[in-house]
Amino acid sequence: MEAGIVGLPNVGKSTLFNALTAAGALAANYPFATIEPNVGVVPIPDERLAILRQFIETEKILPAALKLVDIAGLVRGASKGEGKGNAFLGHIRDVDAIVQVVRCFDQAPGGEDITHVDGSVDPMRDIATIESELILSDLQTLESALPKAERAARGKEREAIARLAVIKKLLPVLEEEKPARTISFDDPEHKKAAKGLSLVTQKPILYVANVNEDDVNGESEMAQRVKAHAESHGSEMVPVCARIESELSELDEESKREMLADMGMEEPALNKLAQAAYRLLGYQSFYTAGPKEIRAWTIPQGTKAPQAAGVIHTDFERGFIRVETYSVGDIEQFKTEKAIKEAGKMRIEGKDYTMQDADVCHFLFNV
Repeated sequence: MEAGIVGLPNVGKSTLFNALTAAGALAANYPFATIEPNVGVVPIPDERLAILRQFIETEKILPAALKLVDIAGLVRGASKGEGKGNAFLGHIRDVDAIVQVVRCFDQAPGGEDITHVDGSVDPMRDIATIESELILSDLQTLESALPKAERAARGKEREAIARLAVIKKLLPVLEEEKPARTISFDDPEHKKAAKGLSLVTQKPILYVANVNEDDVNGESEMAQRVKAHAESHGSEMVPVCARIESELSELDEESKREMLADMGMEEPALNKLAQAAYRLLGYQSFYTAGPKEIRAWTIPQGTKAPQAAGVIHTDFERGFIRVETYSVGDIEQFKTEKAIKEAGKMRIEGKDYTMQDADVCHFLFNV
């Protein structure tokens, strides 16, 4: 699971990335501070792992993880190569989702003036600028791909015909300055062809409102405008004060709890961000639990048991026989796997089983 963090220069994007990955370094106050994308891995907060550990002795706990790519600040004209635009847009094509950081404060605490690249702070203008650049980039991709797709389709191969049909359907949408994600495809071959185009604006997008220290819940007019925009596009807005989160990332657990209490926060906002990204991508978790480790595994909702087993190891999918499974709630209720079996709650499922969120699994396989 991989997300790219994007935003205009000086919106707090790299500060947020550093806080997420506990790097602790603040971004420099000038454009193009990040020349090559930085990569970090953030654990997904999951209270169910602690529940499992209460009843199953283990050496370690491994949560699911979100891989983050800090992509250097885009500017107007990036799709035409302004700044480092072409390289940065290329990095975005490799991620599963986009996290756009939007500045929602005029001045930093203490009156520090952080210059906005466009001269003033307007989160909706920033959102429009980023979206416009991504749409223009996708438009260029499709315009370049069209002649080749037309030639390939003359051979009457189904995949080539599907690819051409998808390109022709998406081009007018992008020309109307709408993102590719606004179009859905029902035909399986068209879905496959659309995915193969790797368009940036097909990817789901999560908005992060970088707010001031006195607005940790994102109640300001700027943040609320971003929230309304996100919800109108089927997404979410997460308010985050990147500066607070950066400070929290450098504290031990006791000091962190004290600071959260002082700020009136129940948990770091970064926890909410990671969980929102998980929801955005339509993922769920299942678990394996034993004496060596309790581990959360990430799968798309609707995944069948053999494919879930394959996330652990390809041999598990290839030689899948069955899965013994129960829910985290079952062990919370019955305390041991033996008691779960005696209560008839341990289920034996085959190849057609659709995995459920919070399944705890023992896979049986033979290769």
